Amino acid sequence: MFTKTVPVTLFTGYLGSGKTTLLNHILNNQNGWKAAVIVNDIGEVNIDQTLIENNGRSDAGSVIPLSNGCICCTLKKDLMKQIQTLIHSEKYDYIVIEASGICEPAPIAQAVMQLEGSRLDNIVTVVDALRLADEFGCGEKLIKSYDKTHNIVHRLGSSAASSEEIERLLVQQIEFCTTIIINKIDTVTEEQLKTVRSAVRHLQPSAEVIETTFGKIDFKKILNTNSFDFDTVYKSAGWIQAMQDDGDGKPEAEEFGITTFVYARRKPFVRELFDLWIKQIPRNVIRAKGIVWFSAGNDRSYIFEQAGCQEMTREFGRWNNGDQQIKLVFIGRKTDWKKLETDLDMCLRKN
Repeated sequence: MFTKTVPVTLFTGYLGSGKTTLLNHILNNQNGWKAAVIVNDIGEVNIDQTLIENNGRSDAGSVIPLSNGCICCTLKKDLMKQIQTLIHSEKYDYIVIEASGICEPAPIAQAVMQLEGSRLDNIVTVVDALRLADEFGCGEKLIKSYDKTHNIVHRLGSSAASSEEIERLLVQQIEFCTTIIINKIDTVTEEQLKTVRSAVRHLQPSAEVIETTFGKIDFKKILNTNSFDFDTVYKSAGWIQAMQDDGDGKPEAEEFGITTFVYARRKPFVRELFDLWIKQIPRNVIRAKGIVWFSAGNDRSYIFEQAGCQEMTREFGRWNNGDQQIKLVFIGRKTDWKKLETDLDMCLRKN
């Protein structure tokens, strides 16, 4: 039996976004809180743990390293054991988890919620303003010259964090969270920052957004917020909210070039034509997701998902009689939605 429930905050964000800097800032401004920190680095040497112990006001015993793997998959059991040990010690008011840069937040959230004595309080995604400006503002591919990224791909193989998966990870981390920290805003112009804000809001309209440099924020906006509810966060992504809107298929009003468009039809795609279209999907489409219907085997539904260069179509289940439809949500920057709509119509069955 636990005498208290320990709140847990999860930090996610891609490599170099500033998670460790933000964490050090919080540890130096706890105002009497006693926090334990679990740091996940997928390399054999946990660099982030060393930085936190050297720069933050934390005892070595309160910083727990989980190295050479990712806590959303290979190290998930180790993470659960460490959280339970910290809770049983009854030494800490709070537990902060810094996930690795290639971590998907949803599996960690599900695991933490199963633990007795803990409460998932907040999922914080830290994003690099310049990186997002390069992707969403200029339409260029994500920066792939980060040494750390190359080391990961070399060490663990392309399945860990290939260049095509980087964009997908960024999108997932933004979509599944309760707080978004847009960090390093001093590295972008005001116009770029407006585009980043718009892109973030289209991907995740419900999370609190905080802008900063060097991770300097009020820790009360991060810790003990009581802001996390799994069902609410799961349904909060922009594409899900757009799916629930029975609009007329017209894109919403443009905001700094970012718009959302819903494609809905009651005729099925020809699978071969749709697969050809996927290979030519416009580069300035940031995100696409939804349900599709194919003329061959039309009793089955499929989920189509795209983020940046990566796309996937997977079987979803059987239709109920008469429910067959196509409904896809697209988020893009300066995208010719009329052409995209026409091109998709060309993939439909003709009769």
